[in-house]
Amino acid sequence: MNLLQETLVKIQPVDADMLAKAQAKLDNKTKPLGSLGRLEEFARRFAAITGSLQPDTAKKIVFTFAGDHGVVEEGVSAFPKEVTPQMVFNFLRGGAGVNVLARHAGAEVRVVDVGVDFDFDATPGLIIEKVAKGTRNFAKGPAMSREEAIAAMEVGIGLAGRAKAEGVAMLGTGEMGIGNTTPSSAIIAAISGKTVEEVTHRGTGINDAALSHKVRVIEQALAVNNPDPKDPIDVLSKVGGLEIAAIAGLVLGAAANRLPVVIDGFISTAGALIASELNPHVKEYIFAAHESVEIGHRFMLERIGAEPILDLRLRLGEGTGAALAMGLIEAGVKILKEMATFAEAGVAEGEY
Repeated sequence: MNLLQETLVKIQPVDADMLAKAQAKLDNKTKPLGSLGRLEEFARRFAAITGSLQPDTAKKIVFTFAGDHGVVEEGVSAFPKEVTPQMVFNFLRGGAGVNVLARHAGAEVRVVDVGVDFDFDATPGLIIEKVAKGTRNFAKGPAMSREEAIAAMEVGIGLAGRAKAEGVAMLGTGEMGIGNTTPSSAIIAAISGKTVEEVTHRGTGINDAALSHKVRVIEQALAVNNPDPKDPIDVLSKVGGLEIAAIAGLVLGAAANRLPVVIDGFISTAGALIASELNPHVKEYIFAAHESVEIGHRFMLERIGAEPILDLRLRLGEGTGAALAMGLIEAGVKILKEMATFAEAGVAEGEY
């Protein structure tokens, strides 16, 4: 049994009894029942995931996975693939959007090279777990072998396990990979049966002609590779990406280790979708940070059964939305832990 199989077996439903206990505790706070809306949902789910009515939220990490895509040679992106390693250096300098928003949220960013077509030197803050130097052009054949897809997933699983061991309270997902909205659209089209046109948008901002071309490239990839929608790893290996695979692994590892995981936008949710297709209990551990302007994202969230926390018309990726949502999730948990009860405050419950 490999690490992926062991992880899938470990994933269990969250504790329904703890969900009820957390809600009962919230109902005894000095407020009308349900008056803090989704903050209460975040709190009770966090308690049920962690198995504690006093869950810790102090240590938060956003893992930003980087990988290149062979399909970029088809002209599906507004930017060349050289931008991927350039942005990795920006992350490491602390100058990217995810760095700014993670600092605001009190989270740490850890950058993971799982598939960049560039040889990085050992650098503080960079985790080098390169499975391959990018995927192959999936318009002509499979993006990667099944073994490569599983290896990239196991990178994410391993990171989740190590995070649990070091006392991390909450994980976030992020990514960097020029061209990666193309495999994300391919994944949701393959799994859902939606047309490619229904789930494909502009990515980094391509024009109408380029969007039409992108749709044709994905249609060609699906025809050439014929991914099996009943086999998520087949879909992932044929039309996915190495960073998407690693995100899928991180989500699986989080669920296996009873860690809340906040997924970012379209590309991160493609990874979470693969994970939830492999084990339906995974969705109970997922917080969906936001709904992206990428049109396929809504179909992914619906398939998983995850309601987005924010809708800010974001489309940057990197983990930016995850960092923002972490603050709201933590706010809900602090209500559970810190808000006074009626008895503590000397407030008559029946009068409020």
